[in-house]
Amino acid sequence: MKKRSLVGIIVTFVLIALLCFVVINGFSVGIYEVKPLNGIQQGLDLTGGVYTVYQATDTSVDNFDEKMDGAMLVLRDRLDAKGFTEATVTKQGTDRIRVEIPINSTSEIQDPNEVAEFIGTPAKLEFVDPNGNTVLEGSDIASAQAGQNPQTLEYVVSFELTQAGAEKFAAATEEFLKQTISITIDGETISAPKVDSIIADGKGQITGNFTAESAQDLAMQIESGALPLDLQEIEVRSISATLGAGALQNSIMAGLIGLAILFAFILIYYRLPGLVACMALVAYVCFVLLLLGSVPGVQLTLPGIAGIILGIGMAVDANVIIFERFKEEFRSGKTLRTSFNGGFQKAFVTILDSNVTTLICAIVLAAFGTGTLKSFAYTLIISIVVSMISALAITRGILKMFINLNIKNPNVFMAKARQLREAAKAAKEGGGAQ
Repeated sequence: MKKRSLVGIIVTFVLIALLCFVVINGFSVGIYEVKPLNGIQQGLDLTGGVYTVYQATDTSVDNFDEKMDGAMLVLRDRLDAKGFTEATVTKQGTDRIRVEIPINSTSEIQDPNEVAEFIGTPAKLEFVDPNGNTVLEGSDIASAQAGQNPQTLEYVVSFELTQAGAEKFAAATEEFLKQTISITIDGETISAPKVDSIIADGKGQITGNFTAESAQDLAMQIESGALPLDLQEIEVRSISATLGAGALQNSIMAGLIGLAILFAFILIYYRLPGLVACMALVAYVCFVLLLLGSVPGVQLTLPGIAGIILGIGMAVDANVIIFERFKEEFRSGKTLRTSFNGGFQKAFVTILDSNVTTLICAIVLAAFGTGTLKSFAYTLIISIVVSMISALAITRGILKMFINLNIKNPNVFMAKARQLREAAKAAKEGGGAQ
């Protein structure tokens, strides 16, 4: 067991070192190059850019929530078409849409007013015949919704036209029967259904290999282009990339200094367990960075960095609880192995309770918060989960292997271990004599 534990310790330290190297430098596999740090999306406060907030002027329209979702989808499509794939479109409250667009020196658009004008223009919906002529426009569409054919159980998109639109579409479907009439938004084809029959009543269905989600997306695109909500721009701001870069560098430097001081303290105070805690914290930071670069929808912002630092604090707190319970058990006269097992069992409930309650708060923030609050909540959730794994698995596993080495001097595990035990024993005997 002693030899096996020694090999396990060496392998664990090598794996942690390898993990650090991969996170910082990345690696290449053939033509593929993986660099986790490059995958971390940074928010506007770090990269610079522009954000704008739109508010619906009329919330009393029918199916208002669906129309809001459709408007957000149109904005998302417009941003993707312009190459702003890292931009975010989120709903604020019930009647506002917030658009955040990171902008750097290579971006096609630099002026915030130009960005606002670009994304705020109403979408243009058209039904185009095989000759390239416009058959219907957005104003001709009364409604569109996703559904399911009760006979075939396939998903379809049903639409209804205005009276003027119905007359134009009836003539078009008669002329182009068995041919394709394309549906475009802003000149981009989103669907190209084939005309199977003459549609004279202004009601039709678009069929295809739809899923429930793709049918809903198409219905929202059609309806958003046809009946866009009247959105009023109520706020637009630009953030300097220079200020963002400086803030990021300062935050990283502050974090490194804090970690260095923290490592020095726990190494001096807890000795060998402190070294184990330091290795577990290094693994914690690496795993958090990996998840930030791979989990979709998570942006790193200044509040997000605060969430990571809070997670580090919780990870350290978990280690301290474990070590203190370990010391308490050892003072009572138990062996190192028995003290460790008992101390961990007593610490587990406390660690679990504190982390779960904080996790619930973070989930609530993520569900109901907006803007940078969501970034803080997402990074805090990631940090809490990883910190629990770090304390309950990595710290416990490495420390258990060290104890299995049967180190005779308990002072390696805690300062003045023998004196603590003797003092506790004397106090116990003195109390018994009374």
